Amino acid sequence: MFIINYLEKLQNFILDTLFPIHCLFCQKYGDWICEECAKKISILPIQVCPYCEKAISPAGRICPSCKDKFLGKNEIGPLDALIVSAKYEKSGISRLVHCFKYNFIPDLGTPLAKIISEAIIFHNLPLPDFIIPIPLHSRRLRWRGFNQSEILAKNLSEILTPGFPLSVISNFLIRKKYTTAQMKIKNYQERQKNVKNIFGLNKDFQNQHSNHSSDNSKIRVALQDKTVLLIDDISTTGSTLFEAGRILKSAGAKKVFGAVIARQEISLKK
Repeated sequence: MFIINYLEKLQNFILDTLFPIHCLFCQKYGDWICEECAKKISILPIQVCPYCEKAISPAGRICPSCKDKFLGKNEIGPLDALIVSAKYEKSGISRLVHCFKYNFIPDLGTPLAKIISEAIIFHNLPLPDFIIPIPLHSRRLRWRGFNQSEILAKNLSEILTPGFPLSVISNFLIRKKYTTAQMKIKNYQERQKNVKNIFGLNKDFQNQHSNHSSDNSKIRVALQDKTVLLIDDISTTGSTLFEAGRILKSAGAKKVFGAVIARQEISLKK
């Protein structure tokens, strides 16, 4: 253990020497985003219904019209609310997220989680019983080396309630299928198909918390009457969050709120 810690410190020292940390906007050394530049990122003051994306709704809750549509189909909406923290374009968020995911800088999870926490507090979203990150498929996790949503969730759990971190359950959901990245799909319906039935309950987690029972009863009891905060980095159509929320509701969750850094608004063919 001592040798591993030493090697990690040595590696960090070499990286900091060769590639010193600097603000991605003003180039000031010390942080990936300095305090002055962080203040320039504004929290979205207005949220909309996560389904129609038209009706202005407090804390991004499902609007009455969309709620009636679910009730008319005898269904339950997979998300009760969705907080979109900031604008994706022109705010610098797009650059931060790109560096976070594709330049493999997990340290950016801290300032990005802070942006999400500010939005949650600003819109007075209730604190959850659990925070659950959107899982990556094992293949993509090996490629990236970390799950960006899990990093956001863990940082958020400490930022929201300093000194009393909220429970993060990283292994509750699994991604059953390796699919094309949503960003590469420009058709709305194809995006929905791409994430259909991709999530499931983690059997290993189930066995750990159900005395090796073969059914989901223990998991249902664990989530019964509980509020879950589902975390992802970016949302476009919301399809991924909706699919994960559906699984959580079927497992017994009473309320499922979603929170993302931003919504990427791209032109999709419907």
